[in-house]
Amino acid sequence: MSQRKLYLAAYDISEAGRLRRALDILRDYSTGGQKSVFECFLTAAERRELLSRMAEVIEEGEDRFFLIPLLQKAKTRTLGIGMKPAEPRFFYLG
Repeated sequence: MSQRKLYLAAYDISEAGRLRRALDILRDYSTGGQKSVFECFLTAAERRELLSRMAEVIEEGEDRFFLIPLLQKAKTRTLGIGMKPAEPRFFYLG
């Protein structure tokens, strides 16, 4: 299985239709999130696909999308009821 890396995906989209499409796309790849910021464990192929799909939605000059790689060397700390993500036996995108 390809190695997944942790990314933080965030967007700021000014138009309601594009905002909805971006949210739908990110829900396909994320393991959790709040409002416009999501945690995504992605393979290299999934990363390329996500960036490609978001490029079709984003209006350059009006909207912003960030996909930031996070280092996994440090111990994960959670507050509240958060749980450390685990690699599932399979990953369904549909």
